[in-house]
Amino acid sequence: MEERLQKYMARCGVASRRKCEEIILLGKVKVNNKVVNELGYKIDADNDKVTVDNKLIKPEEKKVYIALNKPEGYVSTVKDEKGRKTIIDLIKIEERVYPIGRLDYDTSGLILLTNDGDIYNKIIHPREEKNKIYIAIIKGIPSKEEIERFENGINIDGYITAKASFKVLKSNSDCSEVKIMIHEGKNRQIRKMCEAIKHPVLKLKRVQIGDIKLGDLPKGEWRFLNDNELNYLRNL
Repeated sequence: MEERLQKYMARCGVASRRKCEEIILLGKVKVNNKVVNELGYKIDADNDKVTVDNKLIKPEEKKVYIALNKPEGYVSTVKDEKGRKTIIDLIKIEERVYPIGRLDYDTSGLILLTNDGDIYNKIIHPREEKNKIYIAIIKGIPSKEEIERFENGINIDGYITAKASFKVLKSNSDCSEVKIMIHEGKNRQIRKMCEAIKHPVLKLKRVQIGDIKLGDLPKGEWRFLNDNELNYLRNL
């Protein structure tokens, strides 16, 4: 079976397809002991031997799909150059999985992990970005005008955000609990948007990605996705 090298690597659980392309360009991949650093390269998936950093890779036989309630104080990567705790430290399984997207170091909540490169691309690709729902504690009480500004698009870092949803759940004199829905995933986007309307985030938790909900999963715990959730992902 002929297959593009980066797709094969993703199917083997090395990383997302985009990340695999970076690894190829760095010259870390060999096919039959020959370095390959071109992205259009195709392999015979049944017969060629592919190594990454001189380690033989093989397709993951068992596909794994996980929902994790990420605690604050963990990074959403497989490894961290600064030696910080990563979300992989919380998941004790034999299969190698990698996170679909990221949550900030100081943000908690739902994050999905898998070793299925096709599902990864369905969720992460800009064409396919899904609504993401967050619960935030923000400083102060936003006015109607500030909420409308948030919902209709704000300039952050020279970029105008897409339309969003912002609902105040409860508030007191010092802070408000709000429900925010966006479908983009820019770096620290919600924090920057709240800063822009002068109501900085004090605490942030993601509770839903598309149709997949965090529910009552305790912080730091994980579970396998159920059949309904898997059907939803496969039908994206």
